[in-house]
Amino acid sequence: MSIFMFQTLVISKNSEIMGLLGLAVGALVGAGTVTVGVPLVVGALGFTTAGIAGGTIASSMMSAAAIANGGGVAAGTAVAALQSLGAAGVSTAVSAAASGVAAAIGAILF
Repeated sequence: MSIFMFQTLVISKNSEIMGLLGLAVGALVGAGTVTVGVPLVVGALGFTTAGIAGGTIASSMMSAAAIANGGGVAAGTAVAALQSLGAAGVSTAVSAAASGVAAAIGAILF
């Protein structure tokens, strides 16, 4: 085996290892962001398990949505979706999907 073939083989194996490392890092970042980061941000905005906290960005959003909709918050709006996240958290399916997307991005970046 010539030195050129050996170098090509080593570079090829390193590329495979880096690709797998990128997938692993991306999956961890995606899962961590979705399962930890999103609930933290949603909670910090004021969307909690007990409902919308007074005097927060969430309460301002709810007020604006209620005024715009004639007194109630319509289902399917951003306020309703964020309150659902605040109350129940992120589903397993959403977490898995985000991990998959992040893994793909990680493989491309690393």
